[in-house]
Amino acid sequence: MRRAIVLLAAFGLLWAAPAETKLGATPPRARADARPNIVLILTDDQRFDELDGMPILQRELVTEGLDLSRAFVANSLCCPSRATILTGQYSHTTAIYSNGDNSLGGGYWEFEDRSTAAVWLHDAGYRTALIGKYLNHYDRPELVPAGWDRWVAIGGPNSRFYDYDLSVDGVVEYHGFDPDDYSTDLFAREADVFIRSTPVAQPLFLYLAPAAAHGPNTPPDRYLHTYDSLPLPDPPNLGEPAIEDKPLYLRSRPPLGPTQQRSREAQWRNGHGTLRAVDDALGVILDALRDTERLQRTLIVFISDNGLSLGEHRWMYKLNPHEESIRVPMVVRWDGVVPPGSTSDALVSNVDLAPTFAEAAGIPIPPSVEGVSLLPLLREGTPVRDEVLVEHSYIGFSYDPPSYCVIRTGEWKLVRYETGEEELYDLTADPYELENLSGHASYEDRAQGLRDRLRELCNPLPPGMQPF
Repeated sequence: MRRAIVLLAAFGLLWAAPAETKLGATPPRARADARPNIVLILTDDQRFDELDGMPILQRELVTEGLDLSRAFVANSLCCPSRATILTGQYSHTTAIYSNGDNSLGGGYWEFEDRSTAAVWLHDAGYRTALIGKYLNHYDRPELVPAGWDRWVAIGGPNSRFYDYDLSVDGVVEYHGFDPDDYSTDLFAREADVFIRSTPVAQPLFLYLAPAAAHGPNTPPDRYLHTYDSLPLPDPPNLGEPAIEDKPLYLRSRPPLGPTQQRSREAQWRNGHGTLRAVDDALGVILDALRDTERLQRTLIVFISDNGLSLGEHRWMYKLNPHEESIRVPMVVRWDGVVPPGSTSDALVSNVDLAPTFAEAAGIPIPPSVEGVSLLPLLREGTPVRDEVLVEHSYIGFSYDPPSYCVIRTGEWKLVRYETGEEELYDLTADPYELENLSGHASYEDRAQGLRDRLRELCNPLPPGMQPF
């Protein structure tokens, strides 16, 4: 049985709302549930440095909430990351290591969804909605996963802006190339209706998952050329000429050429245009929350399912263990709980979202969950973890590292590959990961300590990896 998980987190405060609220000119309504609403906005392939072009997010979330500068994903690929978000489990437990492309396993059909944040919240009385992208290879759109009261999900190829099939509570609709078919705008309209139609006495859980900033990076007409002259990132590790200390799969990459440069430009500039439409969708959601007097009892979480490398270390995709691919933007607004305009460099992982939602809703966290609730960090500023784990299983793409496990602390990172190769970085002195310290005698004690802890965390190992 397929169940979708919605992570549009709108956490409301744990106090009672006024006995009477108004939606426009509607009559007084019942007292709102004391539990928070939960709204998660989940973008696709958005880098941690791609927030500047989103003015509504900057004004309404960053200025009014908490900007988490060290947020990471447990697997830098769409479907595994989303499975982790829904379950609070790592890939080594969900067994979802890939998107299911080319019959390589993974994807929607292999996801076990009997225990997800959507199911927990639905069973606890929340009205739930998934709007946008679910899991890769959701190609039976007449099937509506359990746990969702409202289901508006792209079927088949799901990183689409135009020309897609949409499952609306199991009824398939085709949307073409008209301006009104632009998927991010359509999802915003659906989210608006969902919020306004939910009884004020019932808490809601909204998971909004647009395709942006995933390829083909098609902005709506209104932003088609807005970012044509936007400067591209130019970090010290771009193209990395001195790459002899890196694993073989990186040393084998040729220097960046004209094709890679054009790809960088398209992803960065057009991607910003698609994200500007997501920013508009955020504005629609905030207006609906205000108009229904929900905003002050809603936690909004904005995050991406993975980052993306744009030529750093000569890499032009994701899946790799470096910061550009595993680090993501994350901003949280929770009025009355999260101090406005605050920042934190505490480590957080997307495996922590599901248990956070459960605890905020007063639901016992299932013992199968491997993440930790972020409520101590959100409420008191208390960090909840000392390290994050990242996993990957080789699936045979042209841009695909060997299987690996990563431990990333506040200051250090160790990557262990199935080949036996390692990367070790002092991230305080070397944030761009230019000097691999693995094999240096003076750092072996540090590497051994991280290696020992990594054995505990990355268990069982990804397919293809031998014990180390």
